[in-house]
Amino acid sequence: MPEIIDLSQEIYEGMPVFKDLPQVKMTIHNTHEEWAGIKNPKTRTPAVHKLELGEHTGTHVDAINHMGPEYTEQSIDTMPLSMFYTEGFCIDLSQKGLRELISIEDVKVACEKADQKIKKGDTLLLYTNHYSNAFGTENWSKGPGITASCARWLGELKIAAFGVETMSPGVSGVSNKEVHEICGELGFTHYENMINLDQLIGRGRFRFIGLPLKIRGGTGSPVRAVAVFE
Repeated sequence: MPEIIDLSQEIYEGMPVFKDLPQVKMTIHNTHEEWAGIKNPKTRTPAVHKLELGEHTGTHVDAINHMGPEYTEQSIDTMPLSMFYTEGFCIDLSQKGLRELISIEDVKVACEKADQKIKKGDTLLLYTNHYSNAFGTENWSKGPGITASCARWLGELKIAAFGVETMSPGVSGVSNKEVHEICGELGFTHYENMINLDQLIGRGRFRFIGLPLKIRGGTGSPVRAVAVFE
């Protein structure tokens, strides 16, 4: 039996979202008591919830059209599913602190420690322990992130994507905008708000799955990202 590691945050009302993105709202739309015709019920058992949320909520993947106006045709529903079903491995960058930049050299050293080489089509996951250290605190938005040069280097290696625990792939106000632009330019993407990456350290390669919803024209999508060890 394969071992499946869940890499995805829960989605719930009031959860942290990036800057001015839509807040999550969750209400009961229909109850079993209503469907059964019970008048003045003592309980309201959810049968259907109504969700209001942005595409970039919780653990999600960015579409290429999110990276800049010149990529408007490359929405999430047009991106090949092979980008979201790949080989992958995870590297340990837990020494990185708040708003600290992750360089090419940092990634190279971490790959050497993991005894892994980045291959074309990989999804590379970056463990920084920021989720455990800061989720739900005032520091949650202050995570480490890759430099623009690191993003370009990864893109030139022809990876499918990289994934981070943080709310943004670069450091907000420092490298984040450039990282997005480089992803668009080189045609690869990234996952944000991942969890349980500590469970992947030292375990080598796995099957990575992070399939998005098929949102017409979507700029991204929540995903149920998993790592599968056969």
